[in-house]
Order: sequence, then structure tokens, then C-alpha cells
Amino acid sequence: MASGTVRHWLWIAAVLVACVSVLAGWVTWRATLDRVMEETARRGDNVLQLASSSLTGQLDRFERLPALIAEQALIRQLAADPGNQALVAEANQYLERIQRMLDASDIYLMVADGLTIAASNHLQEKSFVGENFAFRPYFSEAMLGRTGRFFALGTTSLKRGYYFGAPVRGEGDIIGVLVFKVDLDAIEQTWLSGDYAVLVTDPDGVIFLSSRAEWLFHVLRPLDAAASARIAATRRYADTPIGLLDVADDHDDGTRHLLRIGSSEFVQRDMSMPRADWQVHVLIDTVAARREAMTAAVVALLSVGVMALLGAMLWQRRLRLTERFQLQAEAQANLERRVEMRTAELKQAQADLVQAGKLAALGQMSAALSHEFNQPLAAARTYADNALVLLDRGRSGEARANIDRIINLISRLGTLSGHLRSFARKPGQKLGAVALPDVIEAAVEIATLRLKAAKAELTLRIAPDLPLAIAGPVRLQQVLVNILSNAADAAEGEDVPRITLDALAGGDHVVIRVSDNGPGVSEALRPRIFDPFFSTKGVGKGLGLGLSISYNIIKDFGGDIEVASSQAGGAVFTIRLLTASDENAVQISPAMPSAAE
Repeated sequence: MASGTVRHWLWIAAVLVACVSVLAGWVTWRATLDRVMEETARRGDNVLQLASSSLTGQLDRFERLPALIAEQALIRQLAADPGNQALVAEANQYLERIQRMLDASDIYLMVADGLTIAASNHLQEKSFVGENFAFRPYFSEAMLGRTGRFFALGTTSLKRGYYFGAPVRGEGDIIGVLVFKVDLDAIEQTWLSGDYAVLVTDPDGVIFLSSRAEWLFHVLRPLDAAASARIAATRRYADTPIGLLDVADDHDDGTRHLLRIGSSEFVQRDMSMPRADWQVHVLIDTVAARREAMTAAVVALLSVGVMALLGAMLWQRRLRLTERFQLQAEAQANLERRVEMRTAELKQAQADLVQAGKLAALGQMSAALSHEFNQPLAAARTYADNALVLLDRGRSGEARANIDRIINLISRLGTLSGHLRSFARKPGQKLGAVALPDVIEAAVEIATLRLKAAKAELTLRIAPDLPLAIAGPVRLQQVLVNILSNAADAAEGEDVPRITLDALAGGDHVVIRVSDNGPGVSEALRPRIFDPFFSTKGVGKGLGLGLSISYNIIKDFGGDIEVASSQAGGAVFTIRLLTASDENAVQISPAMPSAAE
């Protein structure tokens, strides 16, 4: 594909990714905002129900009390004879006592013309005694024989309160009104928390209770002339001016009511209190909801971007692999033409080149596992040095034997490198019946230098009637070399390092047990001993991959490997392999269908 065409398609893909990312972000933002707004509205309904219930409960608590007090003989006598100072004094004390007992704001008695003749606050500087409140609706309602109700700002005390007015009856006539004032400030204090605001408005829309003090005595919408006249006539809020909140937006989006006051947006929920003729409002700030929606949108946008980036990387990788395969195919074809013209020695060089290519492809894994090759290489070096000495002395037969050993070690290393893996195994490696004494002998030969370096005494106890086991000989050698090397590392610090390898039959299994007299593996570390990169050795003494690879190899064989404490106090590694019976061969062969080890 030409570079110009590639760039063209890359630009198209980039535009499509940008469009999809924006669309995904917008859809996620819209869906998340709708969901969170709905949750916000439901939470507002809960707060609204609690606020309305608390108000109703507070009013219900005092509603029947004014009528009961109005029926008291002392109150009726004073209303019938308002000039009797003795009754006035007695009534003042009675009302003061009742006010403290019932935790009311104020209780006072008015005669038929609206003049207050007795009050619970008679001793205070701003006493109601002598004041005339005939202009209040609760007075006119009570004089008509009904229970008067009214919320207002006291003209004398300048304190908000809910007023109950009960008629005081004489001989068939209403001769006065007993007023009971309830303070609602305590309920208002319970609303001063959270990200919501609770408002209570009167029939004209004036906010007289609010969790935000700056909104008191304000309206959400301008008052008309009739409402202003009513407020002035009843002096509901004394001389307090009624302000207008800075409502920038007020609309219904189809599912919920949204209100913007100043720079803040709220979800508004409302509930009527018909008995008091109030409206209770809950305003919940939408900042958290919009922030959550925006976060979800950003996550969605970034997710699409990351997925697109991964797709681009995979596409680039595929292009590189395609080019590489093409180059490899051309090189292979060229190599095949050259192979026809080369000798057997050149063919061997070609095989070595292919093997080197495979090792290069392993990358970091071959570097991480290079310690697996150190001991065979050291042995090969020793045999080579000895061969030179023997050649110098004319002992060519013995030198040839050393060279044969070197060639065998090199062949083992070449085969071993094709099977070393950490966590993934190339499929198609057939298992077979393996003679364990031969494998053990080869593994001990590779590990001999490490054992000598540790000055460890190795004892081999191989049962003479040991059956064949299902395994791959090279990979099983790798496992045994790794375990023997670990045993040498563990026992090296002991006075007399000892290592024992037992091989015996156990039912339908063959058991290989390697034990040492080192410090052992603590019970707490045993569950992790076969984990990748886990090591009990010091820094720089291995990557912790050997036992993990050994574990996977044994599992591939259909066997098992475990670690425990030995009788000598060190560690004992036990390997169990299936014997090469017909039944076991049938069980294990489907997983390994083709090529030989």
C-alpha cells in the first residue's frame, strides 16, 4: 500500500474517531445527566416530604391548645370583665406559666375590639399588653367563631411566628380571642445542611421560612398589586420590604422543574400544605449532577480514544508483520534457491541461523532465563579446555570424547532454548514415554558444576524397576536442573550441604523427590513459591521465574509439583508424573497432537 494512500486513510480514520468520540461523550453525558437528575429529583421529593411532615407535625402539636385555653374560666371571666386588674394580673401569670410549660412563643388575650389585655410576655420590654391586633386575619376569623390561622412577622417583637386564634365565648356571644403564637425557627435550623435549600412561601409567594437566610422575605416572581395590597393590609411582614430573587431561568424540561438563581442551577420540587395555605419548596443544586455527567462523558470520550489508539497500534503492527512476512518469504525463497547449491555444512549453518532468529524473537525472556544456560556452558568450557590439553598430549581419543560431550551439550542447549517459556507454550509438542534414569543422569551432568560450586553432596536413589513416565525429555531435564540448582543455592551456607534425589514408582505415577538440608521454605511462603517473579533469594540472584516455568512444564505433562519441609529441615520438591500406560497415554495425548519434543 502506497504511503500516500495510507496517510489518506489515516486522516479519514482520525476524523471518524473524533466524531465517534464526541458522539459517545455527548450520548453518555445526556444519559448520565438524565439519570442523575432523576435521582436528584427523587432525593428532593424525600427531603420535601420530611420538611412538610416536620412543619405539619409542629402545627398539629399546638393546634388544639388555643381552644382549650380559651375555655378556661379565668380567661372567660377576664374577657367579660377586662377592667378587673386582679383578674388581669392572675391571667398574666397563668399565661406566662402555660407559655413556659408548652414552649410556645407567646400567648395573649384580646377583647372584642382587638385590644390585648393580658399576655405571657407582660413583663418584657416589648409586651403585647395594650397593643391592638384587630388587623390580623387570625383575629377576624376567631371573632367569626372559627379557628384563625396566620403566619406573620410580629409587629411588636419583629419575630416570625404562626398564630392560632381561638374564640373566647361569653353568654352566647364571642367576647374575645385567645392567641397562641408558635415559633418555627427550630424547624428551620434542621434544614441548614446538605446541598439543598428548603423554602416555605405564603399564599402570595413570599418566602417566610428558608434554610438560606438571605432569601427570607423575597419572592421568586414579582408581586402583583393585589398581593402587595393584601400584605400591606394585614401587615404580615410589618415594615420589612419584600425583595425579588435574581431568577435567571425558570422552566420545565419535560420531566423536572429547573430554576436558576444567580449563577446556581437547582432542581425544584414543590408540595402544598392546604391547611396552612403554604407551599413547601426544595431546591437541590445540580452542580454535583452535572459534574458526574461530565466525568462520565470524559471517560466515554477517552475510552473511545484509547480503543481507537489500540486499534491503530494493532493495525500498524499488522502492517509491520505483513511487511516482515513478505520479507521473510522472499528471504526464504532466496534461501531455498541457495540451499540447493550448498553443501551439508552450509545447511547446518542455515539451521543455526534459523535457531538464532528464534532466540532473537524471544527477546527479554531469553535474557531473563539466561541463567538456565550458565552451567551447561561452563561444563562445555571445561570440556573444551581439557580437550586442548589432551590434544597437546597426543591423547586424541580422550579429546574426541570431550568434544563429543561439548557437541551434546550444545545440542541440548539448542533444543532447550526452543522450549523455555514463562507462561505460554507453543502448541504441537508431543509427549512420549521417557526413561527417567537417562533424564536424571543428563540433568545431574548439567548441574554438576553448580553442585561443585556449592560443595554439595548429591545422593541419587533411583528404583531399579522404575517405569517409563509421560513427559518431554528436554523440558523435564530443564525442570530437574532448575530444582537441583535451587537446592544447591539453599544448602550452600550449611556446614555440610546435602542434596538427595529419589525416584520411585507410586501407583499410576512416577515420583521424583529432591530434598536439601537448607533453611527450607516457610509455610506462609509455600502458596506463592510457584508464582512468577517470586523469589526468596537476594537482589540480583534471579528473577523468580524458574519455579514458575517448572510448574507450567510439569502441568503440561499432566503431572503435579509441590513443596514441603524435609526431614533434614530443608525443602523437598516432589514431582509426580503419569506412568506411560495405555490409559494414561490416551488421557494426555489429545493436548499434544503433533510434533516431537
